[in-house]
Amino acid sequence: MRFSNRITLSTPESVELEFTLAGIGSRTLALVVDYLLLTALLIGFWVIWGIVLAGSLSTFVGQNQGGAVGNWLLAIAILGTFAIHSGYFVGFETAWRGQTPGKRVAKIRVIRDNGQPIGLAQASLRSLLRTVDDFFFIGVFLILLGNKEKRIGDYAAGTLVIREERGDRSKTLTISDVAKDLAQKLPQLANLRQLNPDDFAVVREYLQRRSQMTPKAKSELSMRLANELRTLVALDKIPPNTTADQFLEATYLAYQQLFGDNTPR
Repeated sequence: MRFSNRITLSTPESVELEFTLAGIGSRTLALVVDYLLLTALLIGFWVIWGIVLAGSLSTFVGQNQGGAVGNWLLAIAILGTFAIHSGYFVGFETAWRGQTPGKRVAKIRVIRDNGQPIGLAQASLRSLLRTVDDFFFIGVFLILLGNKEKRIGDYAAGTLVIREERGDRSKTLTISDVAKDLAQKLPQLANLRQLNPDDFAVVREYLQRRSQMTPKAKSELSMRLANELRTLVALDKIPPNTTADQFLEATYLAYQQLFGDNTPR
């Protein structure tokens, strides 16, 4: 069994992001928590539906329609059970950007193979194939044997399950005084609303990892990112006496001050 298996993904902006795969232990913990909550929801549903079923049968039994009504109500209950089971995972993973209550407890998250957050399509595929993965623990064997620790649902949806890095990430960044001054002016100079959380995440990842890059790679990547960012925010040119790194720092800081750090972790 592997521990702390890491994987490197390349974004469309050619920024390499490194993640730690969740592993079977964390995923099992998340699934146990989720199934406990899901079981409680289903028990509550069936108790309520049982009361409805009993009341309906008592109403129609005198009309010799009890059997037919009972069958219909039972069929609806089965469909409701399926909807709750699937909707639990689909709803939470879509709304919580790849997390369910269990995944939050285990501090793991589902992302796409390119490092971006999952959407409704990916969450739905994973949920629909969960039953297949649970059958004879097929998913467990695939996670243990595969180098990317994927189950069938992950292969079909193009997703990975990673450990979530916690903590205040802004504390790990060094922001220059020039960037701090520029950050105060940027909302008036540029349209920062054109940036989405994924753009912000790319800038943040670069600023965190630039100290590990060679000077040449850092210079080339920072200039390319700065130019792409400048185009996105409709800025004619990078302000004078400002380096590409300082512009990226200022954009990161200005965006965070305006919208907060709501990017996937």
